[in-house]
Amino acid sequence: MRLSRAEYKEIVRCIEQLRPTRQCMKILKESFPNHSQSTLLSIFSLEYQKKTKRTISRHHAPDVIESHYQRYLSEAKARPTAPVLLELANEVDLSPALMARIILDRFLQDLEGGVSSKPILSNMLKEPSLIPDQILANHIYQCTINDCCYGPLVDCIKHGIGQEHEVLLRDKLEERNLSFLDENQLRAMGYDKTPDIILEVPIAVEGHIVHWIESKASFGDDHSHRTYLNEQFWSYWNRFGPGLVIYWYGFIGELDCQRDRGILLKDCFPTDIVTLCHGTRHD
Repeated sequence: MRLSRAEYKEIVRCIEQLRPTRQCMKILKESFPNHSQSTLLSIFSLEYQKKTKRTISRHHAPDVIESHYQRYLSEAKARPTAPVLLELANEVDLSPALMARIILDRFLQDLEGGVSSKPILSNMLKEPSLIPDQILANHIYQCTINDCCYGPLVDCIKHGIGQEHEVLLRDKLEERNLSFLDENQLRAMGYDKTPDIILEVPIAVEGHIVHWIESKASFGDDHSHRTYLNEQFWSYWNRFGPGLVIYWYGFIGELDCQRDRGILLKDCFPTDIVTLCHGTRHD
């Protein structure tokens, strides 16, 4: 879905009033019924991550951590069956999964008599049943499943969605009998930084030559696209020539301004493809 910058800003203004809970998506979908839920979730996630990066440092101050922890202990003792950790995260406007990490880390410091082990912390966040305090384990689990932007569950879902769209891209290429090398094949050949697909025979899309294709299972906003341009796309262009980026969940239309320089943006697999070797059209 291609959005104008004005449409995108309207969605962002709505997002600024929401917290990262599963319920927020219902509100967004009701406010913007013409946009797909996947697009809205991707925009929400990007905006919330920007906000978190601006504010997370204050939650990691030692006195703030101790305040959060003592508050949690007091509330959990008074109301052991209530979702007190989730409520605390919402009250201080912090991602539930990140609050869970802070509290569990502080708990492990007491348990282990010092700095907690990062592997143990990560394993317990992924599998709360490993936490020796059953009440805390339940609260950690509640935070994990109620966070749509951070945490091991979200990481797993994002990884799966990314893989799914890479498979979709390969399937689309094979359907059209287009020869290509994927990222795994390119790495086996010694390439360290590669796009998802290198076409063995270039194609033309909407009059533009394409040598490579990058799949992004996300929305392309100003910040993420600028980062990708600097860290990935221009290096691909320098090494392999002009290419195509597919933002499967849409992008800000005004960002598709590098076509003449060799980077084309689409929100789906192109249907109008011309293979350069034979001059034949694949519709």
